[in-house]
Amino acid sequence: QVQLVESGGGLVQAGGSLRLSCAASGFTFSTYQMGWFRQPPGKEREFVAAINYSGGSRDYGDSVKGRFTISRDNAKNTVYLQINSLNPGDTATYYCSAHYNPLSRVVIGTRTMDYEYWGKGTQVTVSS
Repeated sequence: QVQLVESGGGLVQAGGSLRLSCAASGFTFSTYQMGWFRQPPGKEREFVAAINYSGGSRDYGDSVKGRFTISRDNAKNTVYLQINSLNPGDTATYYCSAHYNPLSRVVIGTRTMDYEYWGKGTQVTVSS
């Protein structure tokens, strides 16, 4: 049974930082590209970051470049999202996702439809 379980969300003041984690199980983690998306209240889900199967390639949404860093530990079946310089616009539910892509040296796919598996999300709220 595939599971993606996010953790690390919470309430933080503007300018603060958080580290989100996503623990994966039920599939061969090292053959999957992993992604983070977020969904602000009343808005559509949007791409945040993705990392290829090996960790050698990353891609970011324009609104988070320079502030967010995605990483993975294939030995622990876990993907991380380090979020710095938070602002109220980052308030959203953050979702972890997985896309089977064992051969590509680069990230392929930044749309929600590109990902097969999803977690239930973790809430990040940034106060001004």
